[in-house]
Amino acid sequence: MTKHRTGTREEWLAERRELLAAEKDHTKRGDELARRRQELPWVRIEKDYRFDTADGKASLKDLFRGRSQLLTYHFMFGPDFTAGCPSCSAIADGFNGISVHLANHDVTLWAVSRAPIAKLQAYEKRMGWSFPWASSFESDFNHDFGVGHTDEELRSGTAEYNFRTVKWPPPAGPAQIAAEAGTTWEKFARERPGLSAFVLEDGVVYHTYSAYSRGLDGLWGMYQWLDRAPRGRNEEGAGIWWRRHDEYGR
Repeated sequence: MTKHRTGTREEWLAERRELLAAEKDHTKRGDELARRRQELPWVRIEKDYRFDTADGKASLKDLFRGRSQLLTYHFMFGPDFTAGCPSCSAIADGFNGISVHLANHDVTLWAVSRAPIAKLQAYEKRMGWSFPWASSFESDFNHDFGVGHTDEELRSGTAEYNFRTVKWPPPAGPAQIAAEAGTTWEKFARERPGLSAFVLEDGVVYHTYSAYSRGLDGLWGMYQWLDRAPRGRNEEGAGIWWRRHDEYGR
């Protein structure tokens, strides 16, 4: 016998219509937020960032690949990791499918991580991904865009993340998530997830937008489906509630 509230079709329809009004309001507010993101001032990039890619050394301008817009997903994969962050891996599972659509809207999508390019390529092969992935190893890119902490920050006991000062070390997350990446919690937490957007105009690269933490929820393709399933995200109990796509059933 179910413990969830039950009702008639008429009762369900009445409540569903009320929910529809709230969903429409949510959609309209999302449209307004998108407009405000696009109206943020652009900040000129002065630093010459360099990356390692499958095609060799590249500048930030090179990552545009002839398009005028660039989206970078800050994928948590530090130099000490043996595998990519499970959460970032779940998000990245959707990149292959959407990157071709973004490209046809004048947008190039890259993942960027601090791990050396050889580690990224080995993990990419394991996951069966084909989207472009760059290494920012020995670059200030991660730190400058809010997803990598310096030794000085860590010694100070505080760091900047998601546009505010946070304590270091952060509270430990699900017990095994760092172990899933083959590293310690302290090294795992030095890396942070995020998204940054750039535009190229008249030969000049500008930073236009960044988001972190729960601001990335919309990128989790599976969560958009689970939020519409009867039991939602089902994030109960200890541990993490997702695996890399080749680890389910183990």
